[in-house]
Amino acid sequence: MKSVLVLYHSRSGHTARVARRIWETVIAEGNQADMMSVMEADREGVQWDKYDLFIVGCPVLYGTYPKVFYNFLAKFKNELDAKPHSFFNVSVVARTPIKATPEGNRYMQKFLQNSPWKPRDVKCIAGKVDYPNWGWLDAKMIQLIMKMTKGPTSMDAVIDYTDWEDVKSYARHCLTLS
Repeated sequence: MKSVLVLYHSRSGHTARVARRIWETVIAEGNQADMMSVMEADREGVQWDKYDLFIVGCPVLYGTYPKVFYNFLAKFKNELDAKPHSFFNVSVVARTPIKATPEGNRYMQKFLQNSPWKPRDVKCIAGKVDYPNWGWLDAKMIQLIMKMTKGPTSMDAVIDYTDWEDVKSYARHCLTLS
């Protein structure tokens, strides 16, 4: 049995939902697991030695990752590196097979170049288009990106591209890391 900490940053809730599915799968596989946002972990602290494995996730926002996430990684990279770990990103561009791979996902490649933490295991997870629940500016910006990438542009579109079985498989994969 492993003790796992699932850490995540989420803006509109979808990455939190992915993290929750990972957390649920880890527990369903007979392990102990906790789940925290990186903000909570930073503000309230983490008993790092309690865990055997860290699974860390963040959405891609406008082609990049939030500064608060990079700051968290810079602050705790030694703790993360001390144990087996994996990093996942969530982005709508991962809806296509080539961009669902770390090698084919330019946002993952950009992360690996710019991050103060260099994860040894990575995963790209397709996200969700949710125009009705985004603010006007976000919806318009993402609509422009979708137009350029031949994605959905209807302002009432809600499309979840996440392969939830693959998310569970990823969680089980993480449990094999040593």
